[in-house]
Amino acid sequence: MQTCYIFSAAEGLPQKLEIKKEDLIIAADLGFENAKKSGVKPDVVLGDFDSLGYEPENIEIIKHPVRKDDTDTLLAIKVGLGRGYKKFVIYGGTGGRLDHTIANIQSLAFLAENNAFGILKGDKYCVTAIKNRSVSFSEKAKGNVSVFAFEKASGVNISGLLYEIQNAELSPYFPLGVSNEFIGNKSEISVKNGTLIINYDGDEETASIK
Repeated sequence: MQTCYIFSAAEGLPQKLEIKKEDLIIAADLGFENAKKSGVKPDVVLGDFDSLGYEPENIEIIKHPVRKDDTDTLLAIKVGLGRGYKKFVIYGGTGGRLDHTIANIQSLAFLAENNAFGILKGDKYCVTAIKNRSVSFSEKAKGNVSVFAFEKASGVNISGLLYEIQNAELSPYFPLGVSNEFIGNKSEISVKNGTLIINYDGDEETASIK
């Protein structure tokens, strides 16, 4: 699947990145510097450029006013959606300011709401969101995985992990799904109605959406 890669300004940069011709790379404001650190040249740089302080040359620029409703990362997501992309990987979107990290997690839910799939790459972990669908993990996955209800979620199934559930209901007011574990099995998390936020150890290739 073709992928839209977004570089934001904080932590969680790729160790290595294989870009295909059909992929799209967007840098959100100061994320341009993170893209350069990763040896990647963006196709698009956007934002209000208050953090970066200048507009890069010889690259498509999409400039926005400082006073706006969307974060720079969400603006990048909307550009990717507008160009037909359904899979997104966001680097540099965790750590730093907590409010920015929370905003980026909400942006994952925005992608799920729009029938797309996003992965937010942290330093040693990833976060994703699913709505009315499932995500699977290979038997090579290791470490912890936690499942949180972004809204009231029903028909939740977790299989192949240390703790399994069937046809359960999760509430955003109680963190029942925290600190599950990969145990060397193929595993799957699904939800029939609602949106789940899933935090897991590993890299962006660990999870596969269905």
